[in-house]
Parts: sequence; C-alpha cells; structure tokens
Amino acid sequence: MSFRTTIIIQARISSSRLPGKVLKDLCGEPMLLRQIERVRACRMADQIVVATSDEASDDPVAEFCATSRIACFRGSLGNVLSRYHAAAVAFGPTEHVVRLTADCPLADPDVIDACIALHLANGADYTSNKLGSATELGPTYPIGLDVEVMTFEGLDRVHRVASDAYDLEHVTPHFYRNPSQYSLMPLRYPTDLSKLRWTVDYPADLEFVRSVFSQLLSKGRVFRWHEILDLVRANPEIAAINAAHS
Repeated sequence: MSFRTTIIIQARISSSRLPGKVLKDLCGEPMLLRQIERVRACRMADQIVVATSDEASDDPVAEFCATSRIACFRGSLGNVLSRYHAAAVAFGPTEHVVRLTADCPLADPDVIDACIALHLANGADYTSNKLGSATELGPTYPIGLDVEVMTFEGLDRVHRVASDAYDLEHVTPHFYRNPSQYSLMPLRYPTDLSKLRWTVDYPADLEFVRSVFSQLLSKGRVFRWHEILDLVRANPEIAAINAAHS
C-alpha cells in the first residue's frame, strides 16, 4: 500500500526542560494522545506515525503507542533526520511527509490541512508556516501550531546530503538554509500572532495548555485554534500563565 501524505510526530521522553512531557496528563489522557486526537481530524493526511528513539528511556512512548494502537517507529535519538527518513520508509511508500512535534498538543487540523493543500498546489519541496518568506524564518501563527510539509524525494535528498549536526538534529533546516537548492513555500496568516506561546517546554506551558483544554474540550469535538484565540483574548489571565516564556 502506498500513501500520498504521512504525518510523523516526533516524540521523546528525555526533554531537558520538562522530562516526560509528551506523556503528562492532559485532562485525563496523555498529552501525546490529546495531540493525536486533534491530528486525526485532518482530511488531507493518510496516516499518522509516532517517531521515537530506540533508547530505553523512550520505552514508555513505544508502550503507549502499542497499547493505543498507534503506528510507531523507533530510531536514533540524536540523529532525528535519520529517524524521520527511516520512519517514512518503514511506513511507506509515501509521497509527502508532514513533520509535527509532540510538544504541540494544540496542533490544529485546519492549519495542517491548509499547509498540505498549499504544498500540493504549488509543487514545493518544502512548505511551512514557520517560513517568513521563501528564504527566512518568521512565523505568523502562534508558537505551537508549527507545520512542516516536505516531499519524500526532498526528505530523501536531505537525508543523503546533510551532514551538519544542527541539520541532523532538527530534520528540516537543510531545506531553508539552502534556498537555491529547494523550492520553498511559506504559509502565512494575515495577522502576526507569533508572540503567542501555545507549545509545551516548561511547567507553565503545560499549565496553560491544561487550562485551554479544560475550557474547550468536549466529548467528540475537536476545538479549533480560532476558539483558543478567542478564549485567551477574553481571558487574559490564561494567556498570562506562561507569558514569562514568550
């Protein structure tokens, strides 16, 4: 079986700032599961794979995936580029790969779909809402809604030629650090909301996300990012929870 688009979520236990965050409780379920519940609402992706490391420290992630019947691949802890590439091969063939990280439980299916649609419409090698233009970073979406879409051919090429330690650890920088070699497409929001912090790196971030979920989570419905925006604008005390890290 072949797939057009595969979402690969990068997850590990050994976060230095908030160890074990990907499996922390978020309204009664592990944070990673809450993110996957949201990502499953995407219409333009064919499958979701969690890519964790083959270190013993990440056994809980693999065990969670097995129990929850979520596709999981295990590879290098430090060379995340090789882990992504191997995951795409193991669960392929696939034409396009979407990179998400497990510290973003508020990932939005509509933003992911918009990024995939833009990527396909333009035939780009790499499309992301992290790009400020075709050659530089400068997101306009809140931090935590990050989406990166690449062709498998592009990922395969980067895997073959990238050697810089930063490129190997962060998967995609080789694309936008070499704009003459790849076609790049930015997804932009008309208003710059990049100072809003919706990711989870610190305990205060987790408290913020828990507050959002407690307000907006309802059975059988995936709330959208505009609802979060309305919530934090109407309740500035929620936005203030992790403002110190913005």
